[in-house]
Amino acid sequence: MPQLRIALAQVNATVGDLSGNASLVVEWTRKAREGGAHLVVFPEMVLTGYPVEDLAIRTSFARASSEALEALAATLDASGLGGIAAFVGYLEHDSVGPRNAAAVLYGGRVVARQSKHHLPNYGVFDERRYFKPGSSLDIVRINGVEVGMVICEDLWQDGGPITALGDAGVDLVVSPNASPYERNKDDLRLPLVVRRAAEAGAPLAYCNLVGGQDELVFDGDSLVVSTDGQLIGRAPQFVEHLMLVDFDLPGGLEYAQGQIGDFSVRRVFVSDAVPAYEPLPAPRVFEPLSDEAEVWHALVTGLRDYVHKNGFRSVVLGLSGGIDSAVVAALAVDALGPDSVYCVSMPSSYSSEHSKSDASNLAARTGLHFTTEPIGEMVSTYVDQLKLTGLAEENIQARCRGMLLMALSNQHGHLVLATGNKSELAVGYSTIYGDAVGGYAPIKDVFKTLVWGLARWRNDEAEKRGEVPPIPENSIIKPPSAELRPGQVDTDSLPDYELLDTLLTQYVDGDRGYDDLIAAGFAPELVDRVLRMVDKAEYKRRQYPPGTKISNKAFGRDRRLPITNGWREG
Repeated sequence: MPQLRIALAQVNATVGDLSGNASLVVEWTRKAREGGAHLVVFPEMVLTGYPVEDLAIRTSFARASSEALEALAATLDASGLGGIAAFVGYLEHDSVGPRNAAAVLYGGRVVARQSKHHLPNYGVFDERRYFKPGSSLDIVRINGVEVGMVICEDLWQDGGPITALGDAGVDLVVSPNASPYERNKDDLRLPLVVRRAAEAGAPLAYCNLVGGQDELVFDGDSLVVSTDGQLIGRAPQFVEHLMLVDFDLPGGLEYAQGQIGDFSVRRVFVSDAVPAYEPLPAPRVFEPLSDEAEVWHALVTGLRDYVHKNGFRSVVLGLSGGIDSAVVAALAVDALGPDSVYCVSMPSSYSSEHSKSDASNLAARTGLHFTTEPIGEMVSTYVDQLKLTGLAEENIQARCRGMLLMALSNQHGHLVLATGNKSELAVGYSTIYGDAVGGYAPIKDVFKTLVWGLARWRNDEAEKRGEVPPIPENSIIKPPSAELRPGQVDTDSLPDYELLDTLLTQYVDGDRGYDDLIAAGFAPELVDRVLRMVDKAEYKRRQYPPGTKISNKAFGRDRRLPITNGWREG
């Protein structure tokens, strides 16, 4: 039987960086060739990065993408890599319009092309806005093996290309993906890939993108399964990785082509069979991370790539001694290293001694840069001149802190990190131009109860490795407080976070209405109160910085409600 060695290149591309992404393809194709691979599969739209959003409708960008693809084929050949078939995703633009496409590069040429058929238009996806669907399939013959391809959503949706490939007959299916991370998504991938391999009647190799892009983060978790559903190999999450897999496949059979169902199927010859080679050991099957580990790595990856891909070298945040800023600081240290993290304690007249000491303790534990800048005199200037009282006086403290952080950002080039969590953002428990200032919000999609869970997990991991836990225990166990007035705690204004987060998960993430929430056992007065806070805070959320998405319904790209909105539940 023909032998075929494939490589799945789970790489981190950057949107719009055509030359950088092309270099990435060359680098990892070389690694695949050194590993003896006959073909290498890259993630969806690796040449342009994903998602390209409105870049897709710029003809200048589409033209540059096509030109970069042709140039990449020539560069691979000139680099001695023309003898390996490279499956490369890119932006195509033909007479019909823009297309989410993938091409096969071999011998210095583009030998096959295919466009995505199913265009997702839910959650974070807007592909029907940008792309036209494809209706043709190129099946390529490599070393006697017929290889078909399905692009991302064409794998996730029933029918379409995967059914056509099954009807046409293929020896192997490869699937370039840019499937964003959300909690527990790795539990969905393996059963999906197993089902699709059975439908195609062939092994299936799923290659996913890795890395951060604005709010989205991609976790890799690339997979290869056999026709009968056995897991052959699984890549690690949140890191670039090359997975090499050997196949002994039937090959050499005559399969159908022409019009099959709704698709025009063409068979393309790429290369002749090669002599037998020494088989590789079976690829490693990496175990998926635990829930807390997965979320932590997602947040670290999203923050690291947002900072680096946007040209920043350092970040700054306010360190209050509370749990939220402590977790954000620990994430930043893990993402960027302590020398790139600058934290500022900004005590007011209401700040407790433990807040100041807990902030200093975290700085000592992690080695980050730490300074103290009291804001009492700044606050007094505003309060005395404007005769502020009550909420106005409380919020001016947060705004003085925000102004101070932005001044440091301007002076030193730091990116300011906002430290608010999803629970606070949901109910509007934040101050515009105060604690809401910043360029990125790492825990924007993390409910408060999960913030505590992540803190404990991170400290436990440090202890397992014989390291100093980064987060002071007192920051974890003390009652949360904004400390904007004497004796203030969050529960003065909000329900208990365990109860609040349970309700928010159903209302925000689950889109459940008033009657559904009452039927689920929540007290009517609690539902009335929380839903009113959530609905009134939409204007605040629109002004909040972007942050890493980890849930199935994050504020921003996922959950899009009008600010001016007369509808109320109940």
